[in-house]
Order: sequence, then structure tokens, then C-alpha cells
Amino acid sequence: MTDIFRSSWFYWSVGIAVGLPLALIALTEWQHSLRRRGSNLIGPVSLLRNYLLPLTALMMAMIGATQMPVHATPVRVVGTMVAIVVLILLLSGIRHSVFAAAPEGSWRHRVPAIFLDVSRFGLIAIGGGLIFANIWGANVGRLFTALSIGSIVIGLTLQNSVGQIISGLLMLFEQPFRIGDWIETDKFRGRVVEVNWRAVHLKTSKGIQITPNSVLAGQSFANLSRPADKAAVKVITVFAVGDRPDLVCEMLTRVAAQLPQCHPDLLPTAIPVGDLKYRTKIPLLSLADDGDAEATFRRWIWYAARRDGLHLDEADDVFTDPQLLAHAIQTVVAPTLRLNPDQQTEMAEHATIERYGSGELILPAGAVPEAMSFIVSGTVTLTAGTGDGSQTDAATIEAGSYIGQSTLVRHPVPGSLFALDEVTVVRVDRDAIEKVVQRSPLLLQEFGRSIEERRSTVSRVLSAPTEGGVSIGPP
Repeated sequence: MTDIFRSSWFYWSVGIAVGLPLALIALTEWQHSLRRRGSNLIGPVSLLRNYLLPLTALMMAMIGATQMPVHATPVRVVGTMVAIVVLILLLSGIRHSVFAAAPEGSWRHRVPAIFLDVSRFGLIAIGGGLIFANIWGANVGRLFTALSIGSIVIGLTLQNSVGQIISGLLMLFEQPFRIGDWIETDKFRGRVVEVNWRAVHLKTSKGIQITPNSVLAGQSFANLSRPADKAAVKVITVFAVGDRPDLVCEMLTRVAAQLPQCHPDLLPTAIPVGDLKYRTKIPLLSLADDGDAEATFRRWIWYAARRDGLHLDEADDVFTDPQLLAHAIQTVVAPTLRLNPDQQTEMAEHATIERYGSGELILPAGAVPEAMSFIVSGTVTLTAGTGDGSQTDAATIEAGSYIGQSTLVRHPVPGSLFALDEVTVVRVDRDAIEKVVQRSPLLLQEFGRSIEERRSTVSRVLSAPTEGGVSIGPP
């Protein structure tokens, strides 16, 4: 019995039997704590618990408990596995603690992944050489010498390609642009779609432009996407000399702000530049939207200018033709308001014809209408605004129906009203509508029910956004 206590293998065995479970328990608790906090160190700690600790205990048992020689093949195999796990643990720890948790904009965050891969490969090669040299007694000096000479020969042979790769690595490290940015040089302008070791791929109006990194690094270029709020399109328009400049600028900025391509956090501007010209600057989410934004803007101001009595391109178009207005009142307004011929003639003095382009905003959510509009042609959609800023269709309002009836009670509209296609409406002043409903209480009740129905429709869509919208036809 005394010989057992005097034997060194006994203490090694007791130490491993007691220390391994305690270490496993401690590392398990640490692992759970890191997982609850969402720490980046969960990977290295798991590697330490699941692989390094058991392998270290096995090697200690082989050397200390079983008294196996250090140079025995099983010990060398286990020692090699321990060294490999230690190398992987060091690389993983550096990556997760230094680079994975790097603050936005710091040099650690800007280091490209390719740099990390190359550095990791170099460290693995050095670590592998040290493992074979110290554990297996291999002579790796000649191998490294041969690799060095081979690298020099390959570098001299492929110096042009290597130069482009180095330029690409330096550009990736500096990060003067990112995927999706727009850059402009003396010869082209395009959006960055790919960046690799050799070249930058740009999407231009002529197709994909592939520019070697060495060429791009050797010349100056402008990043049009930085800062992000500089993406904008400028549109020149012409109005008549009699149009008031302030009214023109207000109309232009109002329409520009409604564009789906307009930056939600920035305001468009419009200024007169002389010779009856006005310049509208529209901030965009991306320079890729400049063409669509300008096309939609020019289409919408054609309708908005005529609604406001302005003369775009010095044109003198008049929408409110007396015969067209009389026909619209007779076919759409009179059946709804129950007007006789004399009342129809009187109503024409308080009504106008208005048109809206496809996709144009007719009434924003929360606005109190100043008049009531009767749809002559086209379709209007009632949308409900969701919490993330998007719009969900709640109902479609077809020709023969009406919008803006909440003007009678001075209540805001529950949702936004958009034109699905070209929409023509008869706009009737609130005072004229009030005179009609005062003579017909049943008509006022009908408008009250329609106001409540549309408000309930918007509330129902917001509570169950997967439901489809309803269709509202002529009353």
C-alpha cells in the first residue's frame, strides 16, 4: 500500500480523475454564460472544452500515469493533435476577440477577409513546420528554403499578375468603395458589383466594365455614393412667364417628395435659374434610381401643373372644359347627390376636373380633405401605413364612387389614396357639398356610413395584414 502512495503514476491518475471533471464543469458553465450573452468567444471556449482539454488529459495520462516514453509514437500522435488544436484555438481566439467584435469604422473592421485568410494560411504553415520539427524531429529548414526560392521565381515570372493582386489587396484594405457604390473616372461611370484580387467589376450603361486593380489604383476616381446623402438627380423644367415662381417651386418640391425613389430623410429643392427654367434637385436612395426618378417626376408634374393652373413647357392646356365638366356632373355627381338639372348647373360653378397620373398620391393619410372628389374614370387604391413605413392595400375605389367625404365632418382620411392608373375626378368644393347634404339628411347618413366603413377597413387590414383589400364601386 505504501508503494502505491510513493508511485508518481498514482498522483497523476488522481489529479486527472479529479481535475478533468472539475475543469469540464467550469468550462461548461463558462460556455453557457457566453451563449446567453451572445459573445463571440463561444467558439474558442467550445474548442477548449470539447477538444483541447480531453486531449491534454489523455496525453498527461499516457506520460504520467502509464509512464509511456515521450518519444513513443502514440505520445507523438496525441502531442501532434494537441499542438494542432492549440494552433486552431489561438487563430480562432484572435479572430473572434480582435476582428469579429471590431467597432464599425475601425481599422480592425476594415481589414478584408482575404487578408485574414492569407495571414491564417501563413500562421498555419509556420505552426505546422514547428510541430513537425519539434515533435517528429523533421528537418523543415530545407523545405522552407525551397518554398522561398520557388516563391521568388514565381513572383518574377508572374510579376504583372502579382502586381494586380497586391494592388487589389491594398485597395481592399483601404476600402475606398464598397459593393453597390457608384464610382466615376475620366472614362466611365458605374456601380461596383464585384471586387476580387485582380479586378473591379462595374455595371455601366454599356454593360459590365472590368477594370484591373492596378489601373484603377493608378488613377483618380470619385466615389459618388459617399457620403450616402449625395446621390441626387437634377431636373430642368420650363414654365410660362406668368406662373408665379414660388407656386412653381412649391409644386415641384411637393411632387418630388412623393417620388418612391426620393430619400425619405432628405428634402428636394427647386429654384428658378433664369430663362423661365427651374432646377429641381431630388435626393435619391441610390444613383441607380436616377433614370426612374426623373421619368416619374416628369410624368407626375404634367398632371400636377395643370391641377395648379401652371403652364409646364409654356403650354396652355385647360382640363376643366365646360362640356366635359357638365357631362361628368350629370353621370357621376348627380346620381350620388340626387341633383336635378338646375342643381347640376349650379354645381358646375363649384366644381373642376382634375387628373392624376398612375401611382400619384391623391390624398395622404391623416390629411383633412378640402373638397370632395367623384371618380369619373380610373381606379383609386386606399392604403394603410404599417409600422415599418410600407403601405398595404386596404381597398380599391372604382369609377362612379367618391373620395374625400370626410371633409364634411373635418376628419382626416384613415389611409393614403393613390391613383392605380390615370384617374379623372370631379372636385367639388366643401361648401357646395354642405348645401346639398343639409337638404337631405339621408345623404349625410350615407356619407357617415361610408366614412366609418373605410376607417374600419383600414383598421382591419392593419390588424390582419395578410387579408386582401376590398373593392368599392359606385354607391
